Amino acid sequence: MSPISSPDGSPSPALPANSPAGGSAASPDGGPPRPRPEAEPTEPGASKPDPGTPDPGTPDPGVAERATRDLAAQFEDEKPGRVLSGPAGLLLTTAALAVGALALWQVFRPLSQGSKYYLIIFLAGVLPLVFLAYPADLRLPARLRARRRRTNRADATGGDRRTPRQSSSGPTVTDWALGALAIAACLYPVLPMRIGSGGGGYNAFLDRQGLLAPTDLVLGTVLLLLLLEACRRTTGWILPAVCLLFLGYGYYGGLLPQSWPVAHAGLDFSQLVDAFYNSDSGFYGTPLDVAASYIVLFTIYGAVLELSGAGRFFVELSAAAFRRSRTAAGRTAVASGFLLGTVSGSGAATTVSIGAVTWPLLRRAGYPPERAGGMLAAAGVGAILSPPTLGAAAFIIAEYLGVSYLQVLGWATVPTVLYYLGILLAVEIDARRSGVRPVVIDVGSPWRLLARFGYHFASLIAIIVFLAIGVSATRAVVFAIVLTVALSFLAPRNEDRAHRLTPGRLVTSLVTGVRGVLAVTAVCAAAGIITATTTKTGLGPQAAALLIGGAQAATSDPTLVLVLTALLAAVALSLLGLAVPVTASFVIGWVIVGPALLDLGVTAPAAAMFVFYFAVLSEVSPPTALAAVAAAAVTGGRLVPTMWQTLRYALPAYLTPIAFVITPAGLGLLGIGGVQRIAFAAGVTALSVAVLAVAAGGWLPGVGPAGAPERVLGALAGVTLLWLEPVPVTVGVALAVVAAAGVFIRRGAANRSSSGSPANPVEEQL
Repeated sequence: MSPISSPDGSPSPALPANSPAGGSAASPDGGPPRPRPEAEPTEPGASKPDPGTPDPGTPDPGVAERATRDLAAQFEDEKPGRVLSGPAGLLLTTAALAVGALALWQVFRPLSQGSKYYLIIFLAGVLPLVFLAYPADLRLPARLRARRRRTNRADATGGDRRTPRQSSSGPTVTDWALGALAIAACLYPVLPMRIGSGGGGYNAFLDRQGLLAPTDLVLGTVLLLLLLEACRRTTGWILPAVCLLFLGYGYYGGLLPQSWPVAHAGLDFSQLVDAFYNSDSGFYGTPLDVAASYIVLFTIYGAVLELSGAGRFFVELSAAAFRRSRTAAGRTAVASGFLLGTVSGSGAATTVSIGAVTWPLLRRAGYPPERAGGMLAAAGVGAILSPPTLGAAAFIIAEYLGVSYLQVLGWATVPTVLYYLGILLAVEIDARRSGVRPVVIDVGSPWRLLARFGYHFASLIAIIVFLAIGVSATRAVVFAIVLTVALSFLAPRNEDRAHRLTPGRLVTSLVTGVRGVLAVTAVCAAAGIITATTTKTGLGPQAAALLIGGAQAATSDPTLVLVLTALLAAVALSLLGLAVPVTASFVIGWVIVGPALLDLGVTAPAAAMFVFYFAVLSEVSPPTALAAVAAAAVTGGRLVPTMWQTLRYALPAYLTPIAFVITPAGLGLLGIGGVQRIAFAAGVTALSVAVLAVAAGGWLPGVGPAGAPERVLGALAGVTLLWLEPVPVTVGVALAVVAAAGVFIRRGAANRSSSGSPANPVEEQL
């Protein structure tokens, strides 16, 4: 970032609370910051460096960037992986390049054997890398841990001062063995030679569907166990436990009383392995297809765009756009989250990225760490909701519903605008209620930034244009990658040329992109256990009937049944999202909750986006709230208050998806219907978001503080306005007017009691 100061002229730090020191030089004309070149060490007696040479003690900004990436990895859905070097690092790089090249080749010259054949090869290339890149991280018993600590302390007193983590950072013998086993289990279906009663090539393997040979059963079981272990290494224990729960349901479900709605005839183990290993709904089902066809390409695109300097430009542009406003610090954080979210698709990573730069502004403006962390987390999670690179689940929506990705982007546009509208209103309210100080941001004109670096938007626009003219999403993103590479050479100055995407940097971006998809691939392949079990047992319709039956037990009115079902589904999805990553949460939610909403007459787009939004919002939902945990790590704030502040900023996002499903007019929020329906739905919901922001923040901008009665009326008004029918909307508007009138009356009484002296800002206690 450019230099930042407060009105008193004091300096401001520019790194996360727990990251190493570092900095970046700002462009003299307001361009994006550029890394300072490292100074060569000076020997005693050597000549002094040129005046233009940075001080040798200047911290390397690359250290700060690596610290930010490492911090983001700690709070992602997946665990942080190893940093490999030597032969293992070379092997991972080579394999990642091969996988990336295969994914790009598949876009233009698909393998003649079909998409499933490609998925087999793709999984064979990715799954072994999971075991090399992610440690087993199994905890030892307490006695052995104590013994290891004593051993490490003894070693530290000698010559070897490496930490245990560093000394065992490379792949172990077990990791190599599991990697080799993964290659064998994945490639077995396409091996041409006979192996016992199995093998014989791809077509022979497909012919045995439903009648697996013993070798097929053994290798399928091995792959099942390997995928569970890969999920455990990348995401923790919960998702494998959920998969085992579905596996147990498939195997033991026949023992349940047949009068129970979820009982089924029962499946033996060979039938389950056949469904997982040799069907289109198992390991090689839609989730893995999405990971191998879409997510890997968009991850590579994000890495290319980041290396081209787009991330720095987006943050700098946000700061320049709001540099003269009273709430410049908060607006910069929110705008940075939105712009970075267009290329990130990751909530925690975006939170850390924007926090590393904007937390110093927020602190200088007077934001407490908890409130600033809540703002950063809410803005960061919007990355998963922001077109054109939504989260991985959005691609699954397109595949499940058989629509283009452009349609899914259209469905997400209005809700994304409403989401960030709610955050911006909360920022404005906080600034006035808490007496936030103006912060001077020393940056150039946004128009000059756009003139010099606006080409970073070109590839984002190109994706939309290509999709609009009928180009597939996979080809559109490849064309965007090529455009980004070409435009990176437009940097006019020598110091900007560090962002040029030379062949070496392209290799780096390709490897980074493939490595970024390792955990997602493991999750998507393991999700096949859930989808296949649900398909074979009929669990989806049974769970839907159970959910609807619970609502019908409370009321027989069809409208209220729909509302109660939606509320129960929202609670279930929120709880589910606390335990598993967003992608798995969506898959499970779609096969369980989706049929219930569809049975009640909800359209498929509305049902899918409803499930998608509540799966995403798990990242800001206590008590896990990964984005809030990441934000607290950046700001150094207390964790639980940061989570509650995040919930306050994101509150409208929890209620808006319900409007998708409870009334037909709610489809206007997804851009479905005529212009009149879309305008009505967007306008009324925007008013609802605004009223809810006032109720949550306790302040009406331009007027003053709102008391408890006005806040309660405002909350009722906001919720009522989400029922997009004429009568509820009229009632909601009336309640909002009464609440606003109450604030005006309260302000007049306060002015009279203070004899005309202006009221001091009220500091909200966390």
